[in-house]
Amino acid sequence: MLQDDLKKFLDRKVKEYNTPYFIKTDPICIPHGFSKKQDIEIAGFFAAILAWGNRTIIINKSRELMTLMDNSPYDFCRDPGKEGLKKIAAFKHRTFNATDILYFISFLQHHYQVSDTLETAFTNGMQKGDTTVENGLRKFHHYFFGLEDAPARTRKHIATPEKKSTCKRLNMFLRWMVRKDNTGVDFGIWKDIRPSQLICPIDVHVARVAQKFRLVTRKQTDWQAALELTKNLKKLSPGDPVKYDFALFGLGVVEKF
Repeated sequence: MLQDDLKKFLDRKVKEYNTPYFIKTDPICIPHGFSKKQDIEIAGFFAAILAWGNRTIIINKSRELMTLMDNSPYDFCRDPGKEGLKKIAAFKHRTFNATDILYFISFLQHHYQVSDTLETAFTNGMQKGDTTVENGLRKFHHYFFGLEDAPARTRKHIATPEKKSTCKRLNMFLRWMVRKDNTGVDFGIWKDIRPSQLICPIDVHVARVAQKFRLVTRKQTDWQAALELTKNLKKLSPGDPVKYDFALFGLGVVEKF
């Protein structure tokens, strides 16, 4: 397919899937239940981190977690109290267990003591002139596990480009926080990361579609594949390449393209 034809086709798919209807069946519905910036950040962060497996289960488990936080995640993370920690330690989703959730709460409690937004946890690692969020993701991983006695088992839940991971869930979370258009799906509440710096989330479904369109030639679904995909999407939309996540996801997961 010629580039102009591909752009027209994918732009049409973006319009089809980047709509409020998309929200209710996607984990992004979790942060959409809140209005305070910090609540949106925390709810979105957990919904993204828990986003593997069946989407209905992901949404239900994320809602369960928000309920355990009294539907006030920012207040809870700042001051969970002994009873709150005891209550939330019962939470489990697949391999995400009590050890993991308690450390996540510790990190968020620490971070919000020094910053009023989770955005700085990513931007502190970025440098002037960065064209992508890669440095931010690398530094975030080190920062996240910088607390004393960080459990080794929890490291599998926060990806990093240093391990060649696609960082799909973190890139999805960043898309939610950074992108903003007139559809009301993504939030656009973070201003220090530009949409052009985002990396497109990629998994086996998105990779399959991208390979059919020659947007990805790499066989492995890894960090280099995510960079290659994003580089090619920038040819279609230099300022907002990750909007095509809607199209590629819809084609791969919904339409089984």
